[in-house]
Amino acid sequence: MTLLPAPEPDAAPLAERMRPRRLDEVIGQDHLLAPGAPLAALIEAGHLPSLVFWGPPGVGKTTLARLLSTVTDARFLTLSAVLAGVKDIRAAVDQAQAQLPRRTVLFIDEIHRFNKSQQDALLPFVESGALTLIGATTENPSFELNSALLSRLRVMVLNALDTEALGAMLQRGLTDPERGLGLPADALPADVMRQIAEAADGDGRRGLILLETVVAGQTAGVALDDEGLQRLIGRGLRRFDKQGEQFYDQISALHKSVRGSDPDAALYWLARMLDGGCDPAYLIRRITRMASEDIGLADPRALPLCIAAWEAFDRQGSPEGELAIAEAVVYLACAPKSNAAYVAYKAARKMVAEHGTAPVPMHLRNAPTRLMKSLGYGQGYQYDPDAEGGHAHEQTYWPEGMAPQAFYQPVNRGLEIRIGEKLAQLRAQRGGS
Repeated sequence: MTLLPAPEPDAAPLAERMRPRRLDEVIGQDHLLAPGAPLAALIEAGHLPSLVFWGPPGVGKTTLARLLSTVTDARFLTLSAVLAGVKDIRAAVDQAQAQLPRRTVLFIDEIHRFNKSQQDALLPFVESGALTLIGATTENPSFELNSALLSRLRVMVLNALDTEALGAMLQRGLTDPERGLGLPADALPADVMRQIAEAADGDGRRGLILLETVVAGQTAGVALDDEGLQRLIGRGLRRFDKQGEQFYDQISALHKSVRGSDPDAALYWLARMLDGGCDPAYLIRRITRMASEDIGLADPRALPLCIAAWEAFDRQGSPEGELAIAEAVVYLACAPKSNAAYVAYKAARKMVAEHGTAPVPMHLRNAPTRLMKSLGYGQGYQYDPDAEGGHAHEQTYWPEGMAPQAFYQPVNRGLEIRIGEKLAQLRAQRGGS
């Protein structure tokens, strides 16, 4: 086994040393920085408005904010929303005002962690131009920033680094003689570099940390085989925030794949979420909801199958019980689809909300006591199983004075074909209700 030479010691981690010093060193954000792109156009015009950078970790939000302050000759102040409060905001504003007419960029990392009062404290200073605010967030600003502040910011979306961008970044970190590890381009096999990039999963910072770890391990004599890399890299978790944007995007993709009758895509998103650490109990609960919302009575077997999968998971746990969840997902995706019951229920709820508490007709009321019978409770009720054909056609089941509604409209798929035929017959006998 050939050992790599030990890189020159440096107190700073590789990820920090390789932080871009110029805009042309930024990798993976050409949609913002290429000629004519939104951010490039602002820089060229010499105009830097208040911004919010939205993107996953490790894609350069902090670095880009620093570089923008440099190219616009602005003073750079930074706050962490995790640690800072209104007092810190006011202190930063005071510093900015003391530097006028020189512009100050106030960078707030994880700005989504500011509460409403803290966000409100920024408003007058952003609006007056006392400083240029650049916020960084991994969460959807539409949900995490109040509308007043968001309306004063331009949102710039930063993308996760693709394989090509990560490869270029890792190669630069490996070979750069000044800030990088200063090693030959072929110091690590191509498949090892590929595995590091895959484990980074779009996060440049994580990629450089893993690169530094692998090189250090190789220098110490760790073989770069599957076992050795597993020890050095570990199991890379996919981007998945159990409470944030990634979470809701992926559950949406799973739901829509089931609804769109694509079992293969549905299995992919299920596996993605489980791989990212999503609670399987949450998934089976959502999947059971899909059985009622999207399949309904087109295939009444869907709901009990989901309940059975839920019970199987509760009994077996992970990972064995996850197969039952996968089986339910495949069944739902392949089943005929109908949201007729779902739509009917929503329409009924809407009507209830609009018409208030209509009294139950006397003939439909229960009469368990003599007094209630004497008051007419249950009087005139016709017991349907005893009627001809098992249905009392002339009997109404609606509040007095309320026109019967046809909320439920079966679709021409699955079992609802038969249900629709029967329901049409019953409604016709009832007088078209």
